[in-house]
Amino acid sequence: MSFYKELLDIILKYTQEGIHVVDKEGNTIIYNKAMANLEGMDEEEVLGKNLLEIFPSLNENSSTLLHALKTGEAILDRYQTYLNKKGYNITSVNTTVPIIKDGEILGAVEISKDFTKVKELYDNIIKLTEGTDEGISSDFTTFSNIIGLSPKFLKAVEIAKKASRSSSTVLIYGETGTGKEVFARCIHNESVRKNKPFVAVNCAALPESLLEGILFGTVKGGFTGAIDRPGLFEQANGGTLLLDEINSMPISLQAKLLRVLQESYVRRIGGLKDIPIDVRVIATTNEDPYTAILNGKFRKDLYYRLSVINITIPPLRERKEDIALFVKYFIKKYNKELNKNVYDVSKEVYDAFMSYDWPGNVRELKNYLESAMNLASGSILKEEHFSGINHDKIFKKKSLSGTVNMDMMDEVGLDEYLEGMEKKLILTALEETGYNITKAAEKLKIKRQTLQHKMKKYKINENDEN
Repeated sequence: MSFYKELLDIILKYTQEGIHVVDKEGNTIIYNKAMANLEGMDEEEVLGKNLLEIFPSLNENSSTLLHALKTGEAILDRYQTYLNKKGYNITSVNTTVPIIKDGEILGAVEISKDFTKVKELYDNIIKLTEGTDEGISSDFTTFSNIIGLSPKFLKAVEIAKKASRSSSTVLIYGETGTGKEVFARCIHNESVRKNKPFVAVNCAALPESLLEGILFGTVKGGFTGAIDRPGLFEQANGGTLLLDEINSMPISLQAKLLRVLQESYVRRIGGLKDIPIDVRVIATTNEDPYTAILNGKFRKDLYYRLSVINITIPPLRERKEDIALFVKYFIKKYNKELNKNVYDVSKEVYDAFMSYDWPGNVRELKNYLESAMNLASGSILKEEHFSGINHDKIFKKKSLSGTVNMDMMDEVGLDEYLEGMEKKLILTALEETGYNITKAAEKLKIKRQTLQHKMKKYKINENDEN
């Protein structure tokens, strides 16, 4: 039993979630460090004491633990904002479950996730939105600003132009970095709604409990810490709401979104009033919609409701004839911003660009050129001006399995040469596995601990992919 007790102690000590367990009388029997930090308490202040003694302002209606003890009902993912003992405003998402054996309630456990920082970020976003002219976007990008001549791309532009003359919902599919939000803004800016708000939210950036309040709004008293606040649907009324990465929205929230789209009414969380809205919804997905549906990440009925107009933006590897246009555009842009005088790239660089697949698409090309422009000293960008983790891939450099550079080995010596090659192999494995240490170690056929030791030796940070 001592093993299991020590194991429980370790779990309670190092888990990031706050855990509070009470017996059937409401006396605290488990209160871990994460919960103590969240509530501004010391563990000794809480352990062994009754919940109402510690928090006298609580009652059976306001305390989820007491409610679970009384009713035997579980409360899942309850959003809560409150002042802790130190007077700090805390936002958490709680799950509270009664402990029942043979029909008898023996106690209750509450697990709390701290979303205070996320909530602060959300509040700042809302304030910035409310501080603009009715949330109207200041980005007046139009189709005339879009770069591209490839047939696939021009087809996508043509569909988008037609979409701007309609108020139907639009679903835009494209890999990360292809310019989905640019398309959405162009559709809005050339539509009859152009003088109304354009409001965007990334569905992958926020937990479900906060995203629901952001979209639909909240009513004071609807839950602990709630205030009267319009959601993004209300803020975008008359204009356009962009739901970015819709495939990352939780399925349960997709069902609520579908109802709003079908009925053109929104009801704030905790409210009873249906609020009519006139919002044009544009959604984007970085995953093939059919694949997302098969994987259970995208409701089929929501897909049909959103994809009245479908736009697919081709990746850069399928429109390489546009690379030269982007190169000229970004050189001109960064000449002005960085006070440079570059007019082109060398043939070697251009050939390397044309043979590379650009998994990060236009965004990757843009960032790669910006980096080189900062290092440029002449009028032509050459390979020596470019760097980064994908440099060897772009310029097709040989790995250890290729030809050994004897001149280099003679210059630095065998040990230093082999260390350099080992570092390159490690970087390549990390890059190809998205900096997953376990997978990279398997790829290199070494132990995870060995890889971590070598990363420390070569000063390779686990976050270098950012």
